[in-house]
Amino acid sequence: MALRTLITRKSLGLGLGISQSVRGLQTFSLPDLPYDYGALEPAISGEIMKLHHQKHHQTYITNYNKALEQLHEAMEKGDSSTVVKLQGAIKFNGGGHVNHSIFWKNLVPVHEGGGEPPKGSLGWAIDTHFGSLEALIAKMNSEGAAVQGSGWVWLGLDKELKKLVVETTGNQDPLVTKGPNLVPLLGIDVWEHAYYLQYKNVRPDYLKNVWKVMNWKYASEEYEKQCPSTTASGRGA
Repeated sequence: MALRTLITRKSLGLGLGISQSVRGLQTFSLPDLPYDYGALEPAISGEIMKLHHQKHHQTYITNYNKALEQLHEAMEKGDSSTVVKLQGAIKFNGGGHVNHSIFWKNLVPVHEGGGEPPKGSLGWAIDTHFGSLEALIAKMNSEGAAVQGSGWVWLGLDKELKKLVVETTGNQDPLVTKGPNLVPLLGIDVWEHAYYLQYKNVRPDYLKNVWKVMNWKYASEEYEKQCPSTTASGRGA
């Protein structure tokens, strides 16, 4: 069931803004950003960040909570038809909440380290799997630009194979939909609402500039949680 796929113990540890409703149902709330809306300028405008966070992310949360409540009611009634119908809304809106909660952490102002290249074990792994950081960025930009319609481009870790991968997902599908062993390290939103007010329909320009505020420290920390044995031998360790 999509509900079980999205709400795993790992996903609940991503700072998703979990709260309890009056009826005792588990619900979600909009997480605070760890920086001001204008802090990522000029790479991403404050206007875009405010709209993206307050309107788009909030809408996913509102609709996700509504679908979860409807699911609870349908399950109590034994209404299997409604349970099945709700899976699409749960996957889409729950995925939107999960993905955006990761996305905000993937960004950081330049004065706080935004855009600084990864060091340690992640830097070493990138060189091993892609040849260089520049090659990885070029690959993600190319695949992100090629996403038809709306979606995401990801740098992920196959935690079973201990291998870095680049994947794309459509709409609001989380990375886990591409494989149960995939852990997101970085995700870039390529929906138009993430860049249109500033970059119009020129997605490649947005992809080029978003790296200037990429939070490689966060990605490195996530990588080392999954691959602690490689930390000591990593570059710069």
